[in-house]
Amino acid sequence: MICANLERIRSIIQKTARDCGRDPQEIKLVAVSKRMPAEMIAAAHQCEQMLFGENYLQDAAAKISQLPSSLRWHFIGHLQSNKAKTAAELFQMIETVDRPKIAQALDRQAGFFQKKLDILIQVNVGREPQKSGVLPEDASDLLRAMQPLTNLRVRGLMTMPPYGREAEASRPWFQALKKLSVELAGTNSFYDNKAVELSMGMSGDFKVAIEEGATLVRVGTAIFGERPR
Repeated sequence: MICANLERIRSIIQKTARDCGRDPQEIKLVAVSKRMPAEMIAAAHQCEQMLFGENYLQDAAAKISQLPSSLRWHFIGHLQSNKAKTAAELFQMIETVDRPKIAQALDRQAGFFQKKLDILIQVNVGREPQKSGVLPEDASDLLRAMQPLTNLRVRGLMTMPPYGREAEASRPWFQALKKLSVELAGTNSFYDNKAVELSMGMSGDFKVAIEEGATLVRVGTAIFGERPR
């Protein structure tokens, strides 16, 4: 089942990219494996999936230790600064940096592990009070505050738009993130301003996200099925 699901999603990614004039190689699939057992991740790996996304540090740590070291891991959940050491050790990218305190903690811990840690700035495009993320107008100030942090590489932006029943409802929010990324790249705010990562789009709306410039799509239930409660 997992292999068939991955094949179907990869096919959709490739077709969507080609239909909107993009190179499919620009788009990476993050298989969101939160609350899924290590056996299911191993099954996805057997189908050549290498990149996985986790929301919960303790759960992720247990699984990462059981799985091949060649896998790559993105942290996509809310991160507290007192958990920065674990996150910096286990993950290749933290997608949810939204305040100076967490950036500073990650920078310190990345230095401790003698690694350069890729991060994304999480932006609350929908201004939802219950969600994490910096407001769009505050993103440039956050990036300026992070400039002295030499162990972090700010690769781009991430968002979780307001919930909509139809995929099309997400389009304005994805457009807003893309527009913000272009503005920030114009002020040399990223590690590579010619290759800015945009993490947006999940199982229900990743096609729309690709049409609006996503380079990372986070897909969980469409790969693994419903998560255990």
